[in-house]
Amino acid sequence: MQKILNAICDKYTVPQDVKAKGIYPYYRPISTGQDPVVTMANGQKALMFGSNSYLGLSDDPRLKEAAIAAIKKYGTSCSGSRFLNGTLDIHCELEEKLAKLVGKEEAVTYSTGFQVNLGVVSCLGIRGGYILLDELDHACIIDGSRLSFSTVYKFKHNDMESLEKKLQVCEKDAFKLIVVDGVYSMEGDIAPIPQICDLCEKYNASIMIDDAHGLGVLGENGRGTANHFGETDRVDLIMGTFSKSFGSLGGFIAADSDVINVLKHQSRSLIFSASMPPANVAAVSKAIDIMLEEPERIENLWKVTRHAQEAFKANGFDTGHTQSPIIPLFVRDTEKAMTIVKLALDEGVFITPVIAPAVPEKDVMIRFALMATHSCEQVDIAVEKLTGIFKKLDIIA
Repeated sequence: MQKILNAICDKYTVPQDVKAKGIYPYYRPISTGQDPVVTMANGQKALMFGSNSYLGLSDDPRLKEAAIAAIKKYGTSCSGSRFLNGTLDIHCELEEKLAKLVGKEEAVTYSTGFQVNLGVVSCLGIRGGYILLDELDHACIIDGSRLSFSTVYKFKHNDMESLEKKLQVCEKDAFKLIVVDGVYSMEGDIAPIPQICDLCEKYNASIMIDDAHGLGVLGENGRGTANHFGETDRVDLIMGTFSKSFGSLGGFIAADSDVINVLKHQSRSLIFSASMPPANVAAVSKAIDIMLEEPERIENLWKVTRHAQEAFKANGFDTGHTQSPIIPLFVRDTEKAMTIVKLALDEGVFITPVIAPAVPEKDVMIRFALMATHSCEQVDIAVEKLTGIFKKLDIIA
């Protein structure tokens, strides 16, 4: 007799259906680091435009050396949570460095960026309070709000009139937390932080920025979205991840000391998870040093970003409202998006599709992401190949 679990799972055949068409775009094995050119497991070379390594540091020899040295000294795991036996001196040193980087009193690290948002939003979402989310916030923010005891409202993307209407229905003296992405991970546009801060002051609300895609990209020496707008003092919580610009794995939240104190003792995804391994901690610390010492990395990132944005627009692509190295190429058709990914890889360009439920069907896109280690020549090759593919599928004229 078939178990109920298997009977339920057997009904889910979407991946199999896509594989049968030969356009399955996920879990494609790569046998090298996240460099501008990668080698696929079958030996094929491809230009990498699907990575979040904005500063191009994930395969940097200096990060590798720092990670190796940490393993030699501390081992491969802390074998416990930060709360109990898993706090190393290098965790504390990194947290001091992060707090200084983003201009806050204290910071605390989590094992992943997902766990930061899950743990912070759920912990701060007290009963009788309100959490207000941009409708395009990352999934981990949404999941964190679902685990909270607060009432959750969503407002239209980057729409301050919509946000104010939501704030107006909240109890005047209740706790209110607005959570937004600094740079939106799929659309590539930036949250209007000054206007949100104005509304926070008007309605006595707090603001948290998920700056996973802003750190290393925006602000002075890559200090992030709040710094970019000169609003660090008015932003209450700044969250960041280490798997993008900092070439490692993990995440952090920075805020006033009293807020960090609560999170250190109440945030479940921090207390009940093993701490960041030594190698990851050391790699992040070295990445921050490099970012601050080599501003030319960010300069080149923006050089190739502007070049790519102009090239795609000149060739008739719909790139939405991007303001960052994340460039959406709107397709608005799921099967065509998957077909584009397959055809692009055949021609040596690695890109990724963004489909429902990550975005509505009408916003299905190809996500084209730049790194500081890309060249304008590599961008031109990719634009030329993608232009041919988009024309072949009648997406652009």
